[in-house]
Amino acid sequence: MRKLLAASLMTLLPFGAVAQTVSDEDIKALALEAIRENPQIIMEAIALIEEQRNAAQAAAQAETLLRQRAFLENDPNAPFVGNPDAGTVIVEFFDYNCPYCKRAAGDVKALLAADDDLRVVYREWPILGEGSVLASRAALAARNQGKYEEMHWGLMEMRGRAEEASILALARSIGLDVDQLREDMQSDDVNSHIAASEQLAQNLGFTGTPAFVIGDALVPGAIPLAELQQYIAQARSAE
Repeated sequence: MRKLLAASLMTLLPFGAVAQTVSDEDIKALALEAIRENPQIIMEAIALIEEQRNAAQAAAQAETLLRQRAFLENDPNAPFVGNPDAGTVIVEFFDYNCPYCKRAAGDVKALLAADDDLRVVYREWPILGEGSVLASRAALAARNQGKYEEMHWGLMEMRGRAEEASILALARSIGLDVDQLREDMQSDDVNSHIAASEQLAQNLGFTGTPAFVIGDALVPGAIPLAELQQYIAQARSAE
């Protein structure tokens, strides 16, 4: 950090002050003199460092998206809703105990109802405790009984936190064989999906839920329906 700060400070010093060969001690003295004369220079240097870091992070995320797009959009171990042959794909990372994810779920449902050329791929990313992990495992396991979508929307619409008792009660209410569900919740496919979601989220720079991948855009956090529609339009215009 000190080296970065010193280098950034030097970019903010007058050219004449550093045009000739100087020692490290001379550089330190010049930097201190500049700071005393203009304390704002330290804030400008920190801002420059932050800008450089953000640019590097954005470049790394874009590279990850380029390499992982096919897997993100077509992972056979990731459930989806919507048109399987859609030209536009949204990938959503979410947690069933995230209130912002529950809010976004209504917008996603509205998008799917209004747009028959849309597919939403779900990345179960349980980050809010054991109840979230159980909910994701149950939803993914419900695929084996053909009821992922029912389980998904039921968990999203559930009042209060999803915990073992409420998750299993929901499973029974939609006709799932709970004994089979419990067994499938520990399957390799379920473990693999959750582990892959964690790795993908980390590589893409996501730090919380919900988070979306729409075309070339990485969209962290819940956003209004109108903004989701704008991202979809941008993705389609870039095709």
